[in-house]
Amino acid sequence: MTAHSPHEVTQLLHAWCRGEQSAFDKLIPLIYAELHRLAHIYMVRERPGHTLQTSALVNEAYVRLIDANQVDWRDRTHFFAISANVMRRILVEFARSRRSGRRGGEAIQVEFDEGFISPAKKGSDLVALDEALNALAEIDPREAKVVELRFFGGLSVEETAQALQVSERTVMRDWDHAKLWLLKEMQRSRSDGN
Repeated sequence: MTAHSPHEVTQLLHAWCRGEQSAFDKLIPLIYAELHRLAHIYMVRERPGHTLQTSALVNEAYVRLIDANQVDWRDRTHFFAISANVMRRILVEFARSRRSGRRGGEAIQVEFDEGFISPAKKGSDLVALDEALNALAEIDPREAKVVELRFFGGLSVEETAQALQVSERTVMRDWDHAKLWLLKEMQRSRSDGN
């Protein structure tokens, strides 16, 4: 991505939305490395020996994003925010299918944030995190979106602020509050036996 400007990616996304297949063909090489980076962030957080590989996650996301060609892409940041959401959904679907296939057995594990979860609690269940994030979205959709963009999407504070059209200070406030809320919700869920 460094050799190409965000503006170039945005222009190609807009052209793709207008139905220009050649724009999509030019776009893929520009975004593939960033999609792979996002997928790698997800996969590093997964349990050792996970059967889904980084490239497979990128490919599955790619297939779903092609089907999303009716999305009105605002810019590069919006595209990668949607991509992060797609990858999160793929991993949660995978975790749920493994869990149901093994009668509640081995679920995919994911670290949430090294800065506020103690080492004894690392490896939080991705499904539980997804459920907590969905609950947060019902209470405060913007905070949930901040977590999705920052944690799952790997976006910076500045990129998150741009994507949500809020100030960087607002992003940091939402990020701090959401992390605490999610931690409490996941702890409550664990203590309730869920």
